[in-house]
Amino acid sequence: MRQDNLSRYVLEYMGELVIAFDERGLISYGNKIAEEKLEFAGQLSGTHISEIFPNEFTETEDGFETEVVFGTNVVQNLMAYRMNKTCFAVEAKFSDLNEDFEYVCIMKDITNRNYLEKRIKQVEQDAEDALKVKSEFVANVTHELRTPVNGILGNTRELISRIEDEGLLRILDLMERGCNDMHALINNILDFSKLEAGKFTLEKREFDFRKMVDYVKGNHIHKITEKGLEFFVTISPEVPTHIIGDELRIVQILNNLLSNATKFTSVGKIAVEIVKTAQMGQQAELFFLVTDTGVGIAKENLDKLFKSFSQVDASISRKYGGTGLGLNISKQLVEMMGGTITVQSELNQGTIFSFSVWVDLPKEEQEKEAVTVDRMAFLTGVMQGREEDAHLKEFGTEENIAELEKNLSKLILCVEMDNWEKAETFMTAVKQLTDAAPQEIRTASLRLKMAVQKADYDKTNAAYEELMKLL
Repeated sequence: MRQDNLSRYVLEYMGELVIAFDERGLISYGNKIAEEKLEFAGQLSGTHISEIFPNEFTETEDGFETEVVFGTNVVQNLMAYRMNKTCFAVEAKFSDLNEDFEYVCIMKDITNRNYLEKRIKQVEQDAEDALKVKSEFVANVTHELRTPVNGILGNTRELISRIEDEGLLRILDLMERGCNDMHALINNILDFSKLEAGKFTLEKREFDFRKMVDYVKGNHIHKITEKGLEFFVTISPEVPTHIIGDELRIVQILNNLLSNATKFTSVGKIAVEIVKTAQMGQQAELFFLVTDTGVGIAKENLDKLFKSFSQVDASISRKYGGTGLGLNISKQLVEMMGGTITVQSELNQGTIFSFSVWVDLPKEEQEKEAVTVDRMAFLTGVMQGREEDAHLKEFGTEENIAELEKNLSKLILCVEMDNWEKAETFMTAVKQLTDAAPQEIRTASLRLKMAVQKADYDKTNAAYEELMKLL
């Protein structure tokens, strides 16, 4: 881009984010406010435009593909992604300069405006007609009751397996908490019939945010690790210790996303990262990332995720169970708390769900100094983890063979204990780890899978020995 053209754009849109990129999609310039808002710490130049707009731009061998409209008078509402994969709403204009085949994008951060608009609309929405209350009542109550029941069931199993363990008291405490949750939900059912437009009532109170996260982690860690998966939870230091909000609803959203991640992941890890991304007076925006290395979702199916009774395809409900209501309810709860929920996924490459909520801050938290977080380190950890996961599924790598042997060892132990259901869980992981293997190994893996499904002890052991020899 010519210097005079660039200067004209920067001067004309001084208060907005300005980035320039070439026909390959590589960013050649970003003004100061763009660097600050996108948090690339001087590394914006050379980044592909699809990193900023992953939903609108796709990187190709020749450069990029996009459906955005180029024109100085065309304003488009998009989500711009920071370097740490959190995102915020923008109004964007894209211009094709037709000189040196380069383009300019001018953006305005509209997070604050959207927040204020949602607060205004909330008053109007309270008066909406409640024609759909009856059908949505049944759907919501079914999902609401299932959440604590799953928590009680999971912790009961943990208690049985560790009946003489010193951690018994902690597990009993979690079970008690689950019962309290169920009691609270039943009370909500009684209140729900009085609500208009099928809306839940948010019950805001002050609570310890980290204790809440520990509770969620305790509900899921046994089931996740039982499948041979790693589980990581990271809370950035700038996240307040105490917040004011609906603890039960935040727990419900996290429980749903973690349950889905556990259900659809057989190899690798599940991670939760939480950061504070904005603050306006006595309110703050908390941003949650739930990442898994599971089966993933094809891009053409992503729009089905948040619809009621919707699954990606019919085989999902047959294989994994579920009604398809969980994500739709989570979306409604997130929006009630002033936030948004999005998903990034590729088939067989895992999924990242991200959602934000606005919460109130107690007086002592408002008066605290803001803590600066090394977001570069946060992003580096996420990306390094995803690179390791890619090696995990690439047959023949050191990580792949180690993970394969670990799952085979657990599988044969389950067979010896006559626990065929759990053996099938590890067999699913073995199958994924050998999908890219040579034909003879895939055949041996298939023989093992068929023997496990038939609960045939002799054939399972024979197929296991055959597969181990080939490794």
